[in-house]
Amino acid sequence: MYLMQRHINFIAPIEACGLVGGRNDIVELVLPVKNAAESKTRFIMDPKAQLRAIQQIESEGLELLAIFHSHPKGPSTPSETDIAESRYAAANIIWAKTGRRWTARAFIIENGISVEIPLTILNV
Repeated sequence: MYLMQRHINFIAPIEACGLVGGRNDIVELVLPVKNAAESKTRFIMDPKAQLRAIQQIESEGLELLAIFHSHPKGPSTPSETDIAESRYAAANIIWAKTGRRWTARAFIIENGISVEIPLTILNV
């Protein structure tokens, strides 16, 4: 999670994004991906960087666990655009800034519906 936070802080106020790989719902790899939209309110993963990240996840024998992105101005829930453009059967981790702190929440998005799922952050 530290790598996600570092990337989010570095990119802010632009929305940051990336992919998360792992096994058995345990994160083993966090791969920041360039936001080709370079927007404060929207992310579009750079297609070549996204493909390289997916290939790296697969080459390490991992599965795509989540897509992460930030909402520098909130909210901490998926936007209508996030829901409409969701394409992967993976969790969506959204980092939102409240005051000076970033908080993360996870959601599954299917058939135009967003459902929050538990997100446990372990410091190991």
